[in-house]
Amino acid sequence: MLLTVNVTFGVVLAVLLAVAATVAAVAHLGRAREIAVAGVRAAVQLGAVSLVIGWVVRSVSLLLAFLLLMYAVAVWTAGRRITGNRTWWWAWLPIAAGVVPVVAALLLTGLVPLKGIALIPVTGILIGGALTATVLGGRRALDELGLRRGEVEAGMALGLLDRDARLEVARGPAADALLPGLDQTRTVGLVTLPGAFVGMLLGGASPALAGAVQLFVLVALMAVQAVAVSLVLELVARGRLYRDPA
Repeated sequence: MLLTVNVTFGVVLAVLLAVAATVAAVAHLGRAREIAVAGVRAAVQLGAVSLVIGWVVRSVSLLLAFLLLMYAVAVWTAGRRITGNRTWWWAWLPIAAGVVPVVAALLLTGLVPLKGIALIPVTGILIGGALTATVLGGRRALDELGLRRGEVEAGMALGLLDRDARLEVARGPAADALLPGLDQTRTVGLVTLPGAFVGMLLGGASPALAGAVQLFVLVALMAVQAVAVSLVLELVARGRLYRDPA
C-alpha cells in the first residue's frame, strides 16, 4: 500500500493545499482561491466517485451513463475555460473526436473489456488528456489571435481567407498544447513513473506488464491530444470558438 489513509494523511493533505494557495496568494498569481476550491472539490468528488464506481460497474447501462457524465463535465469545463461565452459547447467536438475512436478501437480489439473496472480508468485518462489539450490549444490560439490581430487583418488584406489568416497566426501557439504530453512520453522512466505504471506494480503486476500498459497509455494519449488540438485549432480558425470583445 502506497499511502496510509488516516488522520495524519488528512492533516498533511490540508497543509499541502494551504501551502499551495498561500504561495499563489503571496506571489500574486491570482489563483489562490481557485487552488483552494479545486482541492476541496477534488476531495469531495473523489470520495463520491469511489462510492459510485463500486455501484456502476455492475451494470453496462450505468457504466455508459457514468462515462457520458465524465464526457459532459469535460466539455463544460473545457468550453467555459476557453471562451466563457455561449460558444463553449463546441468543445464537444475535439474531445469526442480524440477519445471515441481510441476507446472504440480498444473495445473492438478486446484490449479493454466492456467492464467498468477497466473501462472507467482508461476512458478517464483519455478524456482528461483531451480536456487538457483542448483547453491549452484553444486558449493559446485565441490569445495569439488577440495579440496579433493586425497580422490576421494583413493576411486577409493580401487575399487569404479568414480561416487561413487565423491559422497562420494561431497554429504554432496552439501546437504548444502538445508539449506536456510529449515531454512526459520522452522522459517516462527517467524523470517520473506515471500513475498507470505505479498502480499496476502496487496491484501485483510484473514490471514488464506495467511498462507495456503505461507505454500504451502514453501513445494513446498523444493520439487523442493531437486530434483534440487539431480540431480546436480548426474551430478557432473558423470562428466557431471565440471570445467576446473586452
